[in-house]
Amino acid sequence: MEEVTELQPVPDAHVPVMRFKFDGISIDLLYASISLLVVPDDLDISNMSVLYDIDEPTARSLNGCRVADQILKLVPNIEHFRTTLRCLKFWAKRRGVYSNVTGFLGGVNWALLVARVCQFYPNANASMLVSRFFRVYTLWRWPNPVMLCEIEDDELGFSVWDPRKNPWDRCHHMPIITPAYPCMNSSYNVSISTLRVMMEQFQFGNKICEDIELNKAEWKALFEPYLFFESYKNYLQVDIIAADSDDLRAWKGWVESRLRQLTLMIERDTSGKLQCHPYPHDYIDNSKQCAHCAFFMGLQRKQGEVIQEGQQFDIRQTVDEFRHQINLYMYWKPGMEIYVSHVRRKQIPAYVFPEGYKRSRHPRPMGQQQLDRASSEDAEACRTGSAERCFKRKKELEEMELKQGSLEKRQSISPQRRDSVSPDLFSRSTNTLKGCSSIESEMIKERAESCQPIDGFIPQAIPCSGSSGGKMEHHDRDNEINANMTTSNQGIGAQTSDAGCISYANNDGSPEGFSQGDICEVNSKLCFDSGCKNVAGVFEGGLRG
Repeated sequence: MEEVTELQPVPDAHVPVMRFKFDGISIDLLYASISLLVVPDDLDISNMSVLYDIDEPTARSLNGCRVADQILKLVPNIEHFRTTLRCLKFWAKRRGVYSNVTGFLGGVNWALLVARVCQFYPNANASMLVSRFFRVYTLWRWPNPVMLCEIEDDELGFSVWDPRKNPWDRCHHMPIITPAYPCMNSSYNVSISTLRVMMEQFQFGNKICEDIELNKAEWKALFEPYLFFESYKNYLQVDIIAADSDDLRAWKGWVESRLRQLTLMIERDTSGKLQCHPYPHDYIDNSKQCAHCAFFMGLQRKQGEVIQEGQQFDIRQTVDEFRHQINLYMYWKPGMEIYVSHVRRKQIPAYVFPEGYKRSRHPRPMGQQQLDRASSEDAEACRTGSAERCFKRKKELEEMELKQGSLEKRQSISPQRRDSVSPDLFSRSTNTLKGCSSIESEMIKERAESCQPIDGFIPQAIPCSGSSGGKMEHHDRDNEINANMTTSNQGIGAQTSDAGCISYANNDGSPEGFSQGDICEVNSKLCFDSGCKNVAGVFEGGLRG
């Protein structure tokens, strides 16, 4: 059909899918082979009989539609649920935490979280549900699971999520359980780093909603985009190259699906001391003649780590392991290449910025010695030069002093991490790049020359405020919810915490660190051979009414 474009089958996915655009609309098409000679028009896939004599991939494919039907049956008010979900999905995309494949949350995950809040507050309108969403999940004690109903076990033999029986289920950091049989964790891709990022964003949303209830902020403040490229000093840049756009689409999908593995491996090999923030957005450099895109990951030292002079992280073997996994792609074609490099914040390429250029920064303030030197030069100019030169030099000095006195620290609505310093992360690579095209070699040479050892930094924790000044009729309900979040699902949640492979010590959900690991230097460059517009207006006045 001529309406179908960008067709890409993904047969090896956990849920096999065929992705394409139909008349410009993105579609994920699933396939299920059920045990019926003829599929009737009025087939009810919510009926348990559909699951007889089917395989595991078909069960997972059917699970998506069955879960959607179950959610609508379990929420008290479908209209409020849908409005709240649209708002929070838009918010998640603006804040860079909407992507299941990257290790954050996808559509079904956000739907389940919103549905649970709707169950907590059955009489709340959409604006109140948004506010309570951030309050609930800021205080949630992960890895206690989020469940809309009791886990149903059946004799059909499908595996269901149960950490008491399945050791691998105990290692999930943010379990969000689907309500339809077979119940499974829909957020198994979440890692320690991505959970940390989402908790920071929940705290950000909670603070904004508290200010809205107190008439200190507007709804538009909640949907401010996250300034990712101003939040870290160190980044990993993953450049992906292919022969044409069709090859790039398949190659990019494979690499993107493995980026979360790179995050996990870096966490593992640095004992959790180096934290990663993969950003779920690809960027295209239109100046490149070949098919190209790039992903970025923010890097920072774990908060609270003692910094010793000269300490560095060695992730060369980690990147080699990542290269090996990437090279296992069975549909690899000539021209499919990937390059991983380290860049400073000031070296971020201009094409990632919406305006097409980097944000302007305030000029660096002059130190006292520089001011004294300028004053002495001014005096010398007055002694030896003409009156005109003396006046001009004096005016320039006054302008510099005025500019220095008026400099203020730039504020941002998104969480910033600018205040402290960490050790060098990377050293220049001396690897010889072979097998690359002239364009690719030029790009690698240019980037290698620009990457110098730099300093990183430790983030500042974002404070989490207490109860907000919302409607009085919800206060008693909030207290009950707080109790539920620490004691709910005792049979499963307690077992998860006790038997889990990761312990959580902080009330805000931030993970506790691992044992200390080795710290060395790292290579900065490696070559791998082988809609919602005006959503805020929907909620304007909702909390204040």
